[in-house]
Amino acid sequence: RINNVHFQRDDKIILDDVSMEIRRGSIVAIMGPSGVGKTTVLRLISGQLQPSRGSIEVDGKRISNMTRRALYECRKDIGVLLQNGALFTDLTVFENVATPLREHTGLSDDQISERVLAKLDAVGLAGTENLMPHSLSGGMARRVALARAVIMNPKIVLFDEPMTGLDPIAMSTVGRLIRETNDRLGDRKSTR
Repeated sequence: RINNVHFQRDDKIILDDVSMEIRRGSIVAIMGPSGVGKTTVLRLISGQLQPSRGSIEVDGKRISNMTRRALYECRKDIGVLLQNGALFTDLTVFENVATPLREHTGLSDDQISERVLAKLDAVGLAGTENLMPHSLSGGMARRVALARAVIMNPKIVLFDEPMTGLDPIAMSTVGRLIRETNDRLGDRKSTR
């Protein structure tokens, strides 16, 4: 829930008195021309930015005034797919997807391997786990980033322009994965 949010950088007002409520299980698209604040809204929801005024609640928790530690814990339930994918260039595909599991869980190496390989298979990238990001096409890199965004089975997934730069087949795959991920996670309690 976004309540009367105002956000500005220096003298430029980016969001002015914006409110919206997104219900659990919904797929919502925020549309508009470049520069109107779509990415800013996603960054506010994930706690990367703080509003000048107003409040943001995610899963009943007020993100907009959390301590750093509380925000760190809350972000475990939020998956984010950034515009550029933001893969770690010095890590393999496997390690890119495994990073959140290594950082936030106590899973064994075998459990991590099982989950990572399953997610890579789900995004149509089985057999790519040993590749480096520089050897991937743009569409492949985006699908690796999607696998990483959902590896923790988050309650909420934020997609920032998930179809940008994808060929029609990859677009279809990503669209299907967004729908399947939403259907699978929409009513779960916790699978972590």
